[in-house]
Amino acid sequence: MSEEINRVFLLPGEYMVSKQPHLISTLLGSCVSVCLYHPQLHFGGMNHYMLTNSPAGQRSGKYGDYAISVLLQFMERACGNLSGVEAMIFGGANVVGTIGSGEQIGERNVSLAREMLRKHSVKIVREQVGGNSGLKLHYQNWDNKIEVIPMNPSSMSGSLIARDETDRFSAVAKAAARPSSIPSTPPTPAKPSFGAAKPAAQPSAFGVGGHRIKVLIVDDSAIVRNLLSKAMADEPDLVVVGQAKDAFEAREMLLELGPDVITLDIIMPKMDGVTFLKKLMVYHPLPVIICSTIAKTGSQAEYRSDQIGAVDVIDKESLNLYNGLETVKKILIPKIRSAARTVVHKKAKEDVAHI
Repeated sequence: MSEEINRVFLLPGEYMVSKQPHLISTLLGSCVSVCLYHPQLHFGGMNHYMLTNSPAGQRSGKYGDYAISVLLQFMERACGNLSGVEAMIFGGANVVGTIGSGEQIGERNVSLAREMLRKHSVKIVREQVGGNSGLKLHYQNWDNKIEVIPMNPSSMSGSLIARDETDRFSAVAKAAARPSSIPSTPPTPAKPSFGAAKPAAQPSAFGVGGHRIKVLIVDDSAIVRNLLSKAMADEPDLVVVGQAKDAFEAREMLLELGPDVITLDIIMPKMDGVTFLKKLMVYHPLPVIICSTIAKTGSQAEYRSDQIGAVDVIDKESLNLYNGLETVKKILIPKIRSAARTVVHKKAKEDVAHI
């Protein structure tokens, strides 16, 4: 007999704990997911975090110390205590560490999970961590069964980065808004869910290759990121899958969100956009549109970006960002669609070092 269950796709910073049956899916690179389960009560949950410790004054599920604490709190609230609760840890791969200095992010994420679980006397019954491949997870919270699918490292570069993998997860995300049937018999739920992550929005149309074009916006200005995102919000073939304030945050989102196109500012803290573009073309090539106030026509910034491998360069001032979105839509949207159809080839370090 088949019963209807809920399907949820977790993005970085989200979590799900529920006494109702849920199929919880996510995609991990250097990020980590902790699964908690109570064998006698037959329910559990999972989180997805990107980094280890929260900066002072911040409370965000993107950081492991907060994400694990929240997951433990919900389990304790639902069970009465954490006695008998078991844990599994997944992820923490070294898949994007070559872009920048945080080469041990995955390892640190895993270490934090072990430390916090031991501190709360939660037994770790399974780990699948480290390595050089990302993971796809499909977790059944009613019986603690999980399907773990390693991603092929050879598919993690170019404009088609993990496209076959992320498309499948997009389908899960679309299903999250409605219950679906699978051939299984989960237990009858006893109480409402706790801390359910919001389901992803359901696409209304498709772009290149039969799916919406996934865009990652990288800019240190929150205002600019939001304006660019709003400009794409009504386009049926585009979806902004993430916004990053610097190159290091963008690096963490590459494998997790599988963008087809990146819009990239140049003047940013920690690492400028041109340097980040070089690293992308060497380690993780995909279509990049430079969008910067210093990328004037004929400027050195425009020349360097073009030589390194950007598929297009836009002078940000030409978008007239602060006077409505009409100009943004007219200039940027066609360039994103064109970029998504562009095949970007990997370059050697020596090819871009002198540029």
